[in-house]
Formats: sequence, C-alpha cells, structure tokens
Amino acid sequence: MKTILVTGGGGFIGSNLVAGLLARGTHHVVVCDAFGSDDKWRNLSKHVVFEIITPEQMFEWLEINRQEIDLVYHLAAISSTIEQDIDLLLKHNFSLSLKLWRWCTVRGVRLIYASSSPTYGDGGQGFDDDISLAYMQTLRPMSGYGWCKHLFDMYVAGAFARGECSLPQWVGLKFFNTYGPNEYHKNGQKSVISKIAPQAMQGAAVKLFKSYHEDYPDGGQKRDMIYVKDAVKVMLWLLDHPTVSGLFNLGTGKASTFNDMAAAIFAAIGCEPNIHYIDMPEELVKNYQYATEAKMGRLRAAGYAEPFTPLAAGIKDYVQNYLRKDDPYL
Repeated sequence: MKTILVTGGGGFIGSNLVAGLLARGTHHVVVCDAFGSDDKWRNLSKHVVFEIITPEQMFEWLEINRQEIDLVYHLAAISSTIEQDIDLLLKHNFSLSLKLWRWCTVRGVRLIYASSSPTYGDGGQGFDDDISLAYMQTLRPMSGYGWCKHLFDMYVAGAFARGECSLPQWVGLKFFNTYGPNEYHKNGQKSVISKIAPQAMQGAAVKLFKSYHEDYPDGGQKRDMIYVKDAVKVMLWLLDHPTVSGLFNLGTGKASTFNDMAAAIFAAIGCEPNIHYIDMPEELVKNYQYATEAKMGRLRAAGYAEPFTPLAAGIKDYVQNYLRKDDPYL
C-alpha cells in the first residue's frame, strides 16, 4: 500500500482531509505536524493514522520512505493573517514550501499545496486563478501572510512559464474562507461562523463589524465561504485525477454577506436573528477586505463537477452536528 503524507495534518483543513483519506482506506496516511500544549490533538483523536512525525523529522522521513510515497498534501503553514514576524512567515510559508517542491521534483512525487485568497490583496485586480506572471505581478497582498503565500505562487508561476514544472502532478489551491469542524484551536483565526455561532447559541446578540465603506451596509461585507467538507472533496478528486495540474481557486464562486451567515446560524438553532454591529478595531480598518468571490471556471474546466454546499445547508450541518454537540470534533 502506498503512502500519502499530509503536512499540517493535525490542523483544521488537514485533519478533515486525513479523515477523508482514512475513510477510503487506499493509502497509509502519515501526518506531519506540531501539536503544542492545547487541544489541537483532538482533531485526530477519532482517527488512526499510520504514523505521526514532527516537522523537524520531515525531510529525513521523506528520504527514508521516498519509494513508498504516492503524494504529498502540503497544508502546513503559519495561518495567522496578522502575524508580524516576516522572517518567521518566510521560513514556514515560503522556504519550507520551496524546499518541499524541489524534493518532490527530484524524487518524482506528486504535490498538492495550499495557497490562500489573501494573495489577491484587496481584490482590486479580481480573484482570478490566472497563473500567468503578467497577471500575478499585479496582485498586492495586504499582509505578510498573503505576501509569503504569493511569493511561492510566483515561484511556481515562473517555473510553469519556463516549462520547469516536472513533477508528475502539481496543484496549488487558493483556499477562500473555509469553515467547519475542527477549527476550534485556531482562536482568533477561526472562521466568522465559528466565532459568532456560540453567541447565538447562548441567546445573545451576534456581534458583527460595522462597515466603513459606502458600498457596503453594516453586515453587508461579503466572503466566499466554503464548507471544509467540500474542500476535502476537491482534494480527494485531485488525488483521483493525477493528470490535473495547475493553480486553482478553492471557494464556491458565490459570496455571502455576514448578515447572511448570522441569519443562517439563527435559523439552524430555530431563533429569530439578533444582530448588533460593533466598531472595527482601528488596526483593521485601513487593510480590511470588503468582499471576496472566487472565480471557479478553471477548476470546473479541469473536470470538477460536484456542487458546493449552499451556505445555509453547510451552517446547519456545522451547528447542529458539531457546534451544539458535547464532542464537536469530526
């Protein structure tokens, strides 16, 4: 049986992917992650993986097991969009990815890696997963996190332009706002849905940021929200379609307002909406992104045909089958 390595496999999206891979039973699944002293380990507590290795062990482990590895899902990263240590971000979100890309190139191993929608900056150049250098050079990420992710996308774009993407399969996925079970350890970086649902479940008003943009009313800010179960379906589809390579958005193609999200949460618990608008922290105002919406044409053109879960249905499943349970883990 061949092996799949999932870096960041103990995290939010990674642990959901691990669950999906294990349910198939076609590969040994190995997780590379650091767990620290919080409850992140619970993300894997219901699943029996083949092996867990630390990030420090990864390249030694890869060399020892190189003949058994079918594919690497590289999801590990510092995911905080407010991290200020740029050297730390470069180390984990660019240099590590580059080293892994080069290892997979030399060893002929398939690689699927996580990029992110913050690479698009304020959206002024659109949200088009165009891998041409001409387009990508117009993007202006607004955070160190987005910049480091964009740097690696740019490296891949350059390799593609030069005809140097020699991996048997390479895919970059620009994840848009993802929500769902197992994001609880992310604290301030959790989805808005995960943050405001407990307020509604406790009978309190849901707090949303006021808008400081004339085109968007309070709560009218928009995000392309994708349920993590849909994201896993895409990643498993790519496993099954090794001839598909490229850079692809991973959203739904349909933006929803924060008011929509709050209304869906209240509907899931059977209550009337109760929303209170609060001031946005001053440090967020100047770099706030008012709307995101992925263009999904390239993934569809590559052959992915499954529908994405509508927001209300995804929130209903998340709230009723996870957030309201004593054990909310997948």
